[in-house]
Amino acid sequence: MNASLILLCALAYLVALFLIAYYGDRRATQGRSLINNPYTYSLSLAVYCTAWTFYGSVGRATETGLSFLTVYLGPTILAPLWVVVLRKMILITKAQRITSIADFISSRYGKSTTLGVIATTIAVLGVTPYISIQLKAIATSFDIMAPGLLPHQSEQAFYLDSPLYVAIILGVFTILFGTRHLDPNRRHEGLVAAVAFESLVKLFAFLAVGIFVTFGMYQGLEDLFQQAMQREDVLRLFSLEESGFDGTSWGLSLLLSMLAIILLPRQFHLAVVENTNPDFVQKASW
Repeated sequence: MNASLILLCALAYLVALFLIAYYGDRRATQGRSLINNPYTYSLSLAVYCTAWTFYGSVGRATETGLSFLTVYLGPTILAPLWVVVLRKMILITKAQRITSIADFISSRYGKSTTLGVIATTIAVLGVTPYISIQLKAIATSFDIMAPGLLPHQSEQAFYLDSPLYVAIILGVFTILFGTRHLDPNRRHEGLVAAVAFESLVKLFAFLAVGIFVTFGMYQGLEDLFQQAMQREDVLRLFSLEESGFDGTSWGLSLLLSMLAIILLPRQFHLAVVENTNPDFVQKASW
């Protein structure tokens, strides 16, 4: 693809996100919240599906077949319980003015400072490498669409490393719409609005690609699966045992994804801290 066109589209998308976040913050200041509805709240929960989630799911699908489904089945199985579990978490958080998953965990055990420090340390250690693979996923996407557009080889000078500039842009966005206010209990409505908009973009993009592959490259689902069944390497992926993914691994992956949808720091923040009405959880579970 044309490198200039890709770069222009990327910049236009970033500008759109900044404008949406700015508009969301401005509406909040005027007392006319842009996110005070169950649909925006539901869309914001899709922050669970990041750029690296896409690459990770595709990678697992090509290596262990159906095992990638656990990443999404776990949250789906837990969703009906949100009305009880997630709603109670929100009510506790609002009552005790909790602003992070570490605060929440420590508050359940007498506001233990030691436990809070341990939870914070674990979160930081877990998030740091995750941020690095997120940056790698974004840089890889640029490289796939336009090879050589943004060089990111380890032997090159640091100022030629594309993830560096991605990190700077994301950092600026976070400072402007996430951390510029000193009050930790203040909601970041612009940030939530931008995440909700991103979720819509992802949804339409995945639907478009799915429709194109199913009905453009193949003659429908039946034709797609028939051709897949004719290839031994693909056929193997439809069997958990042959792909090396047993029942124990399936169960553990399900449990991990069920915990991740509510306990990952970013998930807890958007699902619990940024929630404006506990009643929205019922709509979000659907």
